[in-house]
Amino acid sequence: MQKNKKELRLHYKNLRAALSLDDLEEKSLAIANNLIKLPIWDKTYYHVFLPIEEQKEVNTEYILHLLSGKDKEIVVSKSDFDTRGMTHFLLTDNTKIKKNEYNIPEPVNGLPVPSATIDVVFVPLLAFDLSGNRVGYGKGFYDKFLAECKPETIKIGLSFFEAETEIEDVFESDVKLDYCVTPEKVYSF
Repeated sequence: MQKNKKELRLHYKNLRAALSLDDLEEKSLAIANNLIKLPIWDKTYYHVFLPIEEQKEVNTEYILHLLSGKDKEIVVSKSDFDTRGMTHFLLTDNTKIKKNEYNIPEPVNGLPVPSATIDVVFVPLLAFDLSGNRVGYGKGFYDKFLAECKPETIKIGLSFFEAETEIEDVFESDVKLDYCVTPEKVYSF
């Protein structure tokens, strides 16, 4: 059954809201464990989103531990709501993180990293389909950012839930995922 982005957004926001904090932690850990199976660990720069707790996003702390254990360069972003653009910074021990007005944890300062340098991006989403299309919050931040990355950048969606068959209102400008990882399995597109 096809669904449009608006319906999917609402449906998955409700599903996420119903998750207990224990569910959220357990599923986030399972996602991190499934990531280990992907052929992505020979890269250098990994972009990770810091979760909006109020939205019950995937807790990426487990992924951060994985990356720092493998000695990778970790990149986090700051969003500009006027331009719908994102600026990226190297996450170091000195990086100060502060929530913005939308409760998004962001670096206050740091060493800038150009989008074209990033090798792997872990992408937040609400839903995805079997073709690698994703539904986010609809603001276009990630589509814009992923379009600035080099073509070979690996895009990995993280989802608590399994794939929809098809998202009906996909746009030309929507950037597809290469993988999507759920607590149950790894989808490859």
